[in-house]
Amino acid sequence: MKIIEISKDNAKKRLDQLMRRSDDDFSEIDQSVSEILRNVKVKKDKALIEYTQQFDSATLQNIKVSQSEIDEAVLGMDESLIEIMKEAATNIRDYHQLQKEKSWIETKANGILLGQLVTPIQRIGVYVPGGKAVYPSTLLMNVIPAQIAQVESIAIVTPPDKDGKIDPRILVAASILGVNEIYKVGGAQAIAALAYGTESIQAVNKIVGPGNIYVARAKRAVFGLVDIDMIAGPSEICIVADEYANPIYVAADLLSQAEHDEMASAMLVTHSRQLALAVIREAEKQAENSVRKEIIDESLTNYGYIFLTEDLDSSIEITNELAPEHLELMIRDAITYLPRIKNAGAIFLGEYTPEPIGDYFAGPNHTLPTSGSAKFSSALGVYDFVKKSSIIYYPKSALDEVREKVIKFAVSEGLDAHANALRVRK
Repeated sequence: MKIIEISKDNAKKRLDQLMRRSDDDFSEIDQSVSEILRNVKVKKDKALIEYTQQFDSATLQNIKVSQSEIDEAVLGMDESLIEIMKEAATNIRDYHQLQKEKSWIETKANGILLGQLVTPIQRIGVYVPGGKAVYPSTLLMNVIPAQIAQVESIAIVTPPDKDGKIDPRILVAASILGVNEIYKVGGAQAIAALAYGTESIQAVNKIVGPGNIYVARAKRAVFGLVDIDMIAGPSEICIVADEYANPIYVAADLLSQAEHDEMASAMLVTHSRQLALAVIREAEKQAENSVRKEIIDESLTNYGYIFLTEDLDSSIEITNELAPEHLELMIRDAITYLPRIKNAGAIFLGEYTPEPIGDYFAGPNHTLPTSGSAKFSSALGVYDFVKKSSIIYYPKSALDEVREKVIKFAVSEGLDAHANALRVRK
């Protein structure tokens, strides 16, 4: 990890130089993604089967997972793990229940009715990654808010292994939630299938869930035809720590994100040089014993930063500029600093709230904005699976009161037909 001294004068410039990844050239990837999207749109299931053979080395007999495959996964799973998943699902459901929004109508004295109708998106697709790791937790985090929003139809896509099978942990998580529409398709081709539809997969209205760069660019490409949750970048953690923080805890939490992939970013912001040096030593020590040591080493070498600041106030300011996906406040009286945090996907308070508790169990969603997008976007929630329609009703008497005002407004914009729609109602 690199120690970078930051002052109030140079903070923004230095951070822009170090953290900017949005300028990457994706032209070759976008060209490949466009070809995949076109082929799936035209050839449908045939293209899915061909791409699954090409990219996953799997020969598919059936694109859809059968109920017997789901049942077999449940029967073969460690019962204690199933119970843990169920408890996590309960925590996630309890938290997201509090996000539900209601339709409402306000009646004014003159008979006007104004309101908002909240309705669920009818059909969504959930992408669950495979590859370097398997994420049943991602399935829980993406499906449960949709169920609370009362989405009518949920389809899951996830890449198979070389034998054409889906990891049983994914199937068990889906079974716990009562979802049995699961397809053995991954990559950009899965996004295409969800957006355009094929013989086997009905098109959806919204696609959610993280994936690799091809998945992310495919989601970007189909946005507009369907809605998407976000363009998720590499995972990030930022820990704000003071001189009282335990370097063992800090290092462990930094490594918990660095192990995701080689482009994951692990950042420490502190005004204590002594802590910074202790964390470097401890991170090196802990990484030696990690089963994902190579990934961690590359992540920390390229995207591991320790920002050494002038004081705690400066650390908070820098953190708001970073707008990290995961933010840990490992400082004394952490909760008192909460009102000063303006930009973060999820905030973890105190030394006994490590980021993985949020990934798996606490309840808040772990699908979070990355790459600084926490400045303008939020964690996935129930609100992402509903639409809001305005409701307007005017009786004739109320329209008579404002007719001439609206006519004048419309005429001022040169829209006489708009004005005429009021004139004819005299």
